[in-house]
This record gives sequence, structure tokens and C-alpha cells, in this order.
Amino acid sequence: MEPSIFFDEVNERQGVFHRRTFLFGGAIGLGSLALVGRLMQLQVFEAQAYQKLSANNSIRFRLVPPPRGAILDRNGVEIASNRPDFLIMVRKEEIDDPETTIASVAQLLPLAPNRQKQILRQLEITPSAIPVSIATDLTWTEFARVTARLPELPGVTADMGESRVYPFGGAFAHVVGYVSKISQPDLDRAKKASPSGQIDPLLLHPGFRIGKQGVEYALDAELRGKPGGQKIKVDSVGRVVTEDPAGDVRATPGKDVVLTLDADVQNRALEVFGAEAGAAVAMDVHTGDILCLVSTPSFDPNRFVSGVASAEYQALHDFDHQPLLNKALSGLYHPGSTFKTMVALAALEMGFDPKRTYTCHGTWQFGNHVFKCDHHHGTLDLHAAIAASCDVYFYQASLIVGPDRMADMGRRFGLGQKFDIGIPGQKAGIVPDTAWKKRYFQSDPANQKWFAGETPSMGIGQGATVVNALQLCTMAARIANGSHAVSPRLIQSIGGVERPPSAPAVPLNINPEHIQFIQAAMTSVANDPGGTAVKSSQLGLGALRMAGKTGTAQDHAYNGSHGAHGAVGAWAMRDNAWFVCYAPADAPRYALSVLVEHGGFGADTAAPRAREIMKVALLKDPDIRQRIERPLQDPPKADDAQTQTPASLTKSADPSGPDTAEAHP
Repeated sequence: MEPSIFFDEVNERQGVFHRRTFLFGGAIGLGSLALVGRLMQLQVFEAQAYQKLSANNSIRFRLVPPPRGAILDRNGVEIASNRPDFLIMVRKEEIDDPETTIASVAQLLPLAPNRQKQILRQLEITPSAIPVSIATDLTWTEFARVTARLPELPGVTADMGESRVYPFGGAFAHVVGYVSKISQPDLDRAKKASPSGQIDPLLLHPGFRIGKQGVEYALDAELRGKPGGQKIKVDSVGRVVTEDPAGDVRATPGKDVVLTLDADVQNRALEVFGAEAGAAVAMDVHTGDILCLVSTPSFDPNRFVSGVASAEYQALHDFDHQPLLNKALSGLYHPGSTFKTMVALAALEMGFDPKRTYTCHGTWQFGNHVFKCDHHHGTLDLHAAIAASCDVYFYQASLIVGPDRMADMGRRFGLGQKFDIGIPGQKAGIVPDTAWKKRYFQSDPANQKWFAGETPSMGIGQGATVVNALQLCTMAARIANGSHAVSPRLIQSIGGVERPPSAPAVPLNINPEHIQFIQAAMTSVANDPGGTAVKSSQLGLGALRMAGKTGTAQDHAYNGSHGAHGAVGAWAMRDNAWFVCYAPADAPRYALSVLVEHGGFGADTAAPRAREIMKVALLKDPDIRQRIERPLQDPPKADDAQTQTPASLTKSADPSGPDTAEAHP
């Protein structure tokens, strides 16, 4: 019995072994079959897809910033363009020891220790695919020195990019603005504005610059363009093996922007101001195109492209002439006597008799206050009061007109407004009326009422009335135009597409006879005896004459030691000088406003500068030049001279007239 039992155990063991063999064998077979199938799928059916992925691992594109669009004046003169820029960059993904690499570059270029630390910090926070700038704006010698050692500096690249340049320096600084390196607040705003919440890699490129002010800021998206790519092959650790120029993707340049400005007029305006602070705005009275928009003193925007030193910026900021302020748009000043044109026009529209006279003895008392005038003008009518700029006349005329009518007329001619000229920074100023005062003094009911004593000050452009130079130029243009409320335009075209004015030139709806009266009075200001600007407004261009209005705007009280009337005393306490004008007086084409900050009397400082700026605008106009230039008569031909008798040279050309001509030596 024992052998049979033993035999059964052996058979049972063999059966278990066979079952396990079949199970493991089947599992191995299935695994082998799956492996073979997967290999066939990868190597046969999906081979092309993985070949593409493999190629993507070895082929990359380096971001290439696009050339920034140029900014041109109305005649095609470049006022913001690009120049070659030699730069050295480093890529984090291609270096093993950043500190050693930067130290090696520092032996070839003057890199201060603080700058080296700054580069290392940038490498830590910058994505690996984005290069970090080591140095820009290198000389050819510096660039060649690094280029020759590049094989010893893995990860370091030398490249030639483009840098922004402003050929006219400060002449266009306030209107064109400048570009500079992108700051962290700029990156934060870009990330917030992005639908995906991701920052555009172009913004992180060391050669990229962003618009900071003026046109550069307002039209940054149009000027920026679209980046391209440089095709390269890299090894398994990301080091560049070779470049493939045939596969490069070209960058799309930014759009060119054409302004209505004229470089010659703009440069002349900056020149005539010299060291004085102020502003000048010139425009076409029919189209509103701005020929000149200058604020002085200015600054050199080229200094900001690579990053201005903090000490230099602080010096600009602290200078009392405020070179960083755009006085043409953001500076607000009392218009002074230039506002009298609005008071006179409002008076005429309400039926005021222009022959009405007032007598000026140099002072005029109203209530318990004595108002003053610069001269003893005697008895004047409205025309003479504008020409002589008599304050006493307008003190009394303004009481008849009232603040609401004066304010309404001022606004109809552009005062107290912001104009959409395509760049930021404008301040609307204040043209007060009774409704404005109620709003302004909401928390002070006792001062919400308009007091009668405030009206005379408003009548001569003082009190709460403050405007900017662009508004006063618009006022002068609308007076010269006479029929339509033309609006200023600065951007002529973007990428070749014309930009229309921001607002249509709606009718002024002013009695033409009243406009003509103001025009005649402004012509007398600049040309007739007794006119406040007759000595400083003569163009010297043949029969062409200019029409204008002076203004001397009090900036401080004259009581005690504060304030100085005219160009005396401390600079900051002097009056502001204004002159608004247009020319030619008989067929207006260009209007101009000039402010000399703390310049004293408008006739002495603002009018002469306006004359020189206006002359350039007129001489550049071919139609106006024809009025100035007279062709010389051809000299008599030799044959004709020989046939003439002495009698024919001394007698009347009319054969039927009396023979009375006499010969003269």
C-alpha cells in the first residue's frame, strides 16, 4: 500500500508543476506578445510621430525681438529710429557654473561687482529659455574682444541687436517720449492683462524695450511688432551644436507712425526758448494738425534708453524749471489778457455795443477793493481796449457779461477741455462759472455762491481760470478759422493708415461780424500804434502780418515781498508771459500759443519767440512763399540796349502823354 500512496504524491506534485509551468509560460508569452506589439507600434506605425518629437528635442528657436517702428514727422524726417547695438548675453540652460562664467566675462568687460551680482540674480529668476543681458551698447573693440573668446565661454553669446535712438535729442522728448527696460510693475501689468495669465516671452528678452511716455507709450503695441525665431540645434544637455539660418523665422517690424509735427518748426521753437521755461504749440487753423508741441527745458531721451542713473534723474526732478513736466499739456496757468478775446466775443454776442467807452486812470475801485491796470489808457472803446489790453475796461465789461457767458464762450473755443490727440498727460484746467463753484465747494456751503468781486478777476484771465498751451492755441485757431471749431490732431498715420481728427469741426455758430471784429482787434495788437505787441510782432516777410494777443498772467500776490510784476525779482515770483497769434492776418493759416514761464510781460518775452517760430512755419508753406518771393525782372538784352536812344530812356513810355520826363544822373 505504501508504494501506491507514494506514487500518487509524485503524480500530484508533477501536476502542480505542470500547471504552474503553463501559467508562467502563458504570462511570459502574453508579455512577449505585448512587447513585440508595442515595439511594432512605436517603430512601425508611430515612427514618424516620434521622429518629429525627437527632432523637437534637438531643434529649438531662439526668440528674436522685432525692429521697433520708426516715428516720423509730417515730411518723413525720422524723429525716433533704431541703430545697431552690440550686446553680450548669457543663457542659464547652457552653463554649469554661472559665477565662474560671469567672472570670466568680467575679465574682458568692465563689470562692477554689483553688476555681476545683479546678473546672477537675473539668471535665477529668468526662465531657462530666455537669455540674460550681461552688457549692451558696447563699442566695436569691446564686442570683438568678447567674440574672440567665445569658444572658452560656453553659454555666452555675442549678438548685434537694435537700440532706440532720438536724433533730435530733447526737441521731441515730451511728445514722443522714450523707451526703456521693462520694469517689474510693467511685467505685473502685462501678466494681469494677459488672458492666459502668462507673460509674453518677448517682454523678458534683454534686447526688448517698452514705451514709457508720449507716443512711444501710447502706441507701444503698434510700434512693437512681432518677434521672430533663430533656428538652432542643441545636444542632450541643451548646448548649441549648430545654427540653421534656412529655418529662421523673420521678425515682423513694428508699424511706422507719422506725426503732424514739423521737425524744423519744432527745433526752432526749442532753440528760441534758450534756457527759459515754457511751452509752444502751433497748428493749422483749417485742419487742426499740430506743427509744433514743445515744452522747455527738455531732457535727452537717449539717456533713458539704457537706463538713466538715479543721480541724473533726481537732478532733473529737482530742477525748479521742471524739465520732466510737459508744460504744453500738463502745465496749467492763468491765461491772463489772452482771455479778453473770449470776454469781448461773449459781450458782442449778447448785444454789447463795441463803441461803448470806459475811462482808465490806472485803477478802478469795486466795493472795497481797488483793481489795477498797467497804464493810464484814458478813454477807450472795445477795439482799442483789446489792442492796448486795458484791464480797467474789461473789469467793467465782465460785470455786464457775467461768469456763465464768459465760461461758455471760452469752452466753445477749446478752453477747459481735453483733446484726444493720441498721447496721455493732458489736464483740462478750469473755466469757472456759477455751477462749477457749487460743485467745487460742496463741503463749504458758505463759498458756493459766486461773489460779484470774482467776476472782474475772471474778466482779465485771472481768478480760478487756468488753461494749458494746447487749449490757447486751439482758441487762437478757432478765432482765425472763424467758422468751425477745429480740433487738434497729432497722429497723422499708423502703418500707412490715415488717422482722422478726434472730433469733427462743428460750426462755431458765432456771428461772422463779431469774429471779424475780434480778428481786426488782434491785428491791431500786433501792427497798429498803441498795440501791445507792435514792436515785437513784425515778421519782416514783405506784406505778411501777424495778428495776436498778449497776456501777462499774475502767478503770485504782489502784497509785501511776494510776487513781482514783469521780469523783475525772483524768477519763481514773476508773472507768466503769454502770446497767442495767427498768420497771415488777412488769410489765416497757422495759429500759435507761446508761454514763457515767469517771463514777465508777454510782449517782451513771449511775442518775440512766437514771431520766430511763426516765420519758420510760414516760410515752409509753398503757397505762402509765393506771396513773399517776387521773381526778379530779367535784365535788358544786349541787342535791345544797343537799339535804345537816349531820348527813349528819359521820356514817358506813353507816346500820347506830355513829354515832361527829365533825365537824372
